[in-house]
Amino acid sequence: MAKKVFVIEDDRDIRETIVYVLEEEGFEVLSSESSKLLRSVDTEKPDIILLDNWLTEWKSDASGQQLSKELKTNPATSHIPVIIISAVSNVKEIAEAGLADSYLMKPFDVSELVNLVNKFTA
Repeated sequence: MAKKVFVIEDDRDIRETIVYVLEEEGFEVLSSESSKLLRSVDTEKPDIILLDNWLTEWKSDASGQQLSKELKTNPATSHIPVIIISAVSNVKEIAEAGLADSYLMKPFDVSELVNLVNKFTA
C-alpha cells in the first residue's frame, strides 16, 4: 500500500510540483492550499505532512511552525513526521521551534524532496 503524504502549500506551482514528483515516486498525495486538510488527519491517517511555514490564509498570528507544534504536541498526531517548507534563511530554527521532524528550504532540489520523504516514511 502506498504511503500517504499531506502537502499543505499555498503556492499552486510549488504544490503541484511536489504532488507530481511524489506521485511519480509512488506516494498517495492529498494536497491543499490551506490548513483545512489537517482536519482530516484522523480519518486519512497520513504517513507524513509537508507544511509550508507561511500560509496566506493566516494573517499574522499563525504559521506552519505553530501548526506543526500543535500536531507534535497532540498525542493523537505526534507520531506523524512533519516537514516544514520555507524560503526563509532561518527555516531550520523555525522547524526546531515548531517541533518539526525536519525542514526543506525553497527552492529545493527534487531529489532532496524525495530523499527526505523516503527517510521519514521508510
